[in-house]
Amino acid sequence: QVQLVESGGGLVQAGGSLRLSCAASGRTFSSYAMGWFRQAPGKEREFVAAVSRGGGSTAYADSVKGRFTISRDNAKNTVYLQMNSLKPDDTAIYYCAADYRYGSYVRDTTAYWGQGTQVTVSS
Repeated sequence: QVQLVESGGGLVQAGGSLRLSCAASGRTFSSYAMGWFRQAPGKEREFVAAVSRGGGSTAYADSVKGRFTISRDNAKNTVYLQMNSLKPDDTAIYYCAADYRYGSYVRDTTAYWGQGTQVTVSS
């Protein structure tokens, strides 16, 4: 099993940047594809980005391509989400997720989630 703890959320003005971190416990971090999802008020949770077990493959939602970058450091058991050119529509609770079932994908049916971190982008 893996436990996930997010950090780095906060309040930022439109056009600004934030970097989210997700620290994972356990010795098998490199066995999990890692991802970020978000949920805005009144909306369903949606996929944001994912990175493969080794970090060589990434995937992004169309809404964040070119603005967000996902990366991981397997030596530190940590996955990051660098968010640039933030927009008010990016306001949401951001969740880190881990999925051992697939090498490069993280499905929202995974059992492993962090508690979430709030990101608020003001206009």
